[in-house]
Formats: sequence, structure tokens, C-alpha cells
Amino acid sequence: MTLPSHEVADLGLSAAGVRRVAWAERSMPALRSVRERFAAERPLAGLRLAACLHVTAETANLLRVLRAGGAEVWLAASNPLSTQDDTAAALVAEYGVAVHAWAGMDTAAYDRNLVTVLESRPHLLLDDGCDLVNTAHSHRPDLLEGVLGGCEQTTTGVIRLRRMSAEGELRLPMVAVNDTRTKRMFDNRYGTGQSTVDGVLRATNTLLAGRTVVVAGYGYCGRGLAERFRGMGANVFVTEVDPVKALDAVMQGYTVTTMDVAAHLGDVFVTATGNRDVIRREHLESMRDGAILANSGHFDLEIDLNALDSLAVSVDRGVREQADEYVFADGRRILLLSEGRLVNLGAAEGHPAAVMDLSFAVQALTTEWLARTHTDLSPGVVEVPEEIDHEVARLELAALGVGIDTLTPEQESYLNSWRP
Repeated sequence: MTLPSHEVADLGLSAAGVRRVAWAERSMPALRSVRERFAAERPLAGLRLAACLHVTAETANLLRVLRAGGAEVWLAASNPLSTQDDTAAALVAEYGVAVHAWAGMDTAAYDRNLVTVLESRPHLLLDDGCDLVNTAHSHRPDLLEGVLGGCEQTTTGVIRLRRMSAEGELRLPMVAVNDTRTKRMFDNRYGTGQSTVDGVLRATNTLLAGRTVVVAGYGYCGRGLAERFRGMGANVFVTEVDPVKALDAVMQGYTVTTMDVAAHLGDVFVTATGNRDVIRREHLESMRDGAILANSGHFDLEIDLNALDSLAVSVDRGVREQADEYVFADGRRILLLSEGRLVNLGAAEGHPAAVMDLSFAVQALTTEWLARTHTDLSPGVVEVPEEIDHEVARLELAALGVGIDTLTPEQESYLNSWRP
């Protein structure tokens, strides 16, 4: 069998990768249902897809759906630390996906792989963080020829796309998969919450009960973080710049304060804002000995790593797996997890498969919709049709054996009329 184009760590890991992918599939019934229909109908036949996504077992099951639908798929990693090398090998050797990704790649290789998948001359782009779209627009606009549109999977990516669109720079219709209710309510909240706690515990084995955890940002991800850390017995502080979100956190019983104040008090700090320099030099200078820093935002910019490096007189890299200890001149030690990158994917395995089942089912159905309707769309950020959100929720409820009510004709009429 001729293998697709690939640069992976070791194709010999493919058997282990297949087992990992199969294990994840057990918890992904909605996506499995979509794959069965795609295999019968082939709605993506003749299309080439370039993807920049986390190379995990859950992602592999999404790509299997797209392959079943008839698409040729090229994949680069959206984070150098999140790639599962056995999954990457399985995607190449068993599932026919062109993969250019391996764990721990440097920045130069990361950027080169983005260009490689774009050089496949794709019709559709699947992005997680907007790096693929950004690379095409900023560095290789020639590779945008023939691209019909794409999907964006994460909050940070949608923010970047909206800025591009506002400045008239976005040349494609990009569908904001992240903004669906199933994605925000379940993936961002429950998935990020659980997997981040998992990452902190794996990297540090610290006791959270009785500790003070500072959550920076109270969007959907921050809410999930705060809930899960509180559930582990932690005393949770929240920092926010949005007054409405801050008020919501207060009403939920959290202590809301500024990072200037929280920096003196926290034992564990987790950022989830989508912005840069949330934890800065002045905050690092006032932190307690043994403070733990972790990031659940997409990019490694939320903690000022340059300031951390400059303040340290020594660094014990790998003091634990996925943990580096920075020692300051006064003897204080600060522990940085996963190099300031996504701790839930660097130190843990990312979201549970059951959560990604919802997000990736939306992604698959949105890709099908985009392939069918792209000629009706203009460049800019496009919302996912509500019926796709509802269909995915219905598939998941059916898999769980849960029944819900339906509106009677009289109720439908009442809701669609202003008359009493």
C-alpha cells in the first residue's frame, strides 16, 4: 500500500495508535453515526482538506469521518506538545491521512508543516487557533487560490478571524464552529475544566483541597475551571476584565479580585483568557514560594515567559514531567507547567472523548454544509446553522437513551404568533 505524504516520529507506533483511536471511539457515538452516513453518501468526494488540529485520538476519529465522506485529508499539529506520536502513525498507516506532525517539534518545523499542508492545494481548511489561515494570508497568499472556505474550532482562533474580517483582510468564509452552543457549553466548560485539573494533577500531584487557585478569565473555559477546582476543595479566586463576567463570578460565590492582589495569595494560577501577558513581571515578583503556573489558553502568551526567564537565577527543567522549576534570587521557586502551553494537552490527554464527540460531530456536519453551500457565502466569519447544533445534540441524546418532549402544533402556533 502506498502511504500518503508524512513526517511523523515513528510509523512503527501505528498499532498502538489504532488501539488508542479505537478506545476513544467507544465514547464517540454521535461521530460514529455521522461516519456511517458519510460512508454511504460520500458528501466530500473529490475535496481536499488541510487541517491544523491537535493530533490526538479524538481528532483521529473526526478525520476518519471526513475520509469516509470521500475527502483527501492533510494534517499539521496545532500545538507542538499535544501530538500523540502513535496516533499520528496510525493516521498515516491505517487511515490514509497525510500527517506532518510529531511531539516536541520546534517552531521552525511547526511553521514548515503548516506550509506543507497548504501546498496540497486544499479546497477547505480546518483550523484550531487560526494559525493555518494566518499563515496562508500573511506568508503564502498564493496558496489561497482554490480554497473555498473553512472552519475554526477554538475561541482564540475566532477572535483572530473576527479581527482579520474587521480589517478587511479575511479572504475566505470561515465558520465559527467554536461559537455553537454544544461547543461552548460542553467542550469549553466541561472539557477544559476536567482536562485542566487532570493536567495540573498529573504534572504536580499536588493536593488541591484547601489550596487557593486563581483562575484568570471567566468565559466558558474559565467557568469550567472554577467549577472543577472548587469541586476538588480549592478556594477559587477569579480575575476578569469584563464587568458582566466578573459579576457572574461573584454571584456564583467566587472571590473576584485583580491579579495584582491575587498574585500575593494564590498557590495555583491558571490562565484562560485568550489574551497575552495576563501574568506579568510584577505578578511573578510577588508570588509565594512554590506557586504553580499553568495555561489553558490556546497560545503560550498568557504568562510572560520572558519575564519569568529574566527573574530566575536558575531553572531546573523537567523537575517533573511537564514541569520546570524557576528559582529566584531570594530562593523562591515557581513551577511552570507544559512550558506555558496548553496544560490539558501537554500534561494530560486533552478533553475526554465523550466531550469531543459533540464538538467533532459539529465540525464534521459543518464541513459537509460548507462544501455544499460555499458559493452562497461571502468572506468573513460565518455562524454555524442552528439546525446542526440541534442535530448533534439529538444524536448524543439518542446514544444516551434520553428522550425529550416535542412541541404540539398548538405550542408551535403560539410561539410563532404575537396574538394571545
